Amino acid sequence: MSGIGATVAISLAFWLVSDRYSSLLLVSLGGSTVYLFALTETDESQPRALFGGHIIGAVIGILCFHAFGDGLWVLVAAMVLTMVAMVVTRTIHPPAGANPLVIIHDHAGFSAIFNPFMVGVLVLFLVAILWSRIHPGKRYPVMWWNN
Repeated sequence: MSGIGATVAISLAFWLVSDRYSSLLLVSLGGSTVYLFALTETDESQPRALFGGHIIGAVIGILCFHAFGDGLWVLVAAMVLTMVAMVVTRTIHPPAGANPLVIIHDHAGFSAIFNPFMVGVLVLFLVAILWSRIHPGKRYPVMWWNN
């Protein structure tokens, strides 16, 4: 049953944001869908990690690109900085680790934080909440703000 919810969520997210953006910018939404619908109870799936991880990854990617360009060392530095920032802030969401890489590759600007990332993540989040209320079993979110 989680496959149906995941299909609805990712289809709606892609429908809302994909026409205007490179498909590469949508990569991390696929991973987030797996976490929200198959790994529902993990800390990495909870709202703090979901939203925090995506915002951190996007901001770091944009700042690194604008400050240093798109060299290989910039990709590596942005990825590692994102990982460290997510660990320090306890917002680890593995799919968001792709955000700085795809942002730098696509030369995305600050508007990418809002759309496609936050719009896409918000759609996945809302569908996950609704889906967990409609279908018995796993309830999402398990906690709104983990310690």
